Amino acid sequence: MLLPDNIQPELSIYYNGSLVLNELKKKNNQTLMSLYQSLKNTGMSFGIFILCLDWLYLIDVAEIDEKGCINLCI
Repeated sequence: MLLPDNIQPELSIYYNGSLVLNELKKKNNQTLMSLYQSLKNTGMSFGIFILCLDWLYLIDVAEIDEKGCINLCI
């Protein structure tokens, strides 16, 4: 669900993806679990978090290196 039908932006992948992106801008090269822990206070579920990472990977903004760390591509 990139854009929800019921006008709740906090449930959209775009909104949550921006939260992930902002966290990666603060501190690049984070492990999956450390990045998720830093976003725990936003109330984002792990499933939405993974969908956001998938979306950011598909649009060439984030990547996972061979060590398993998430990095920005921009």
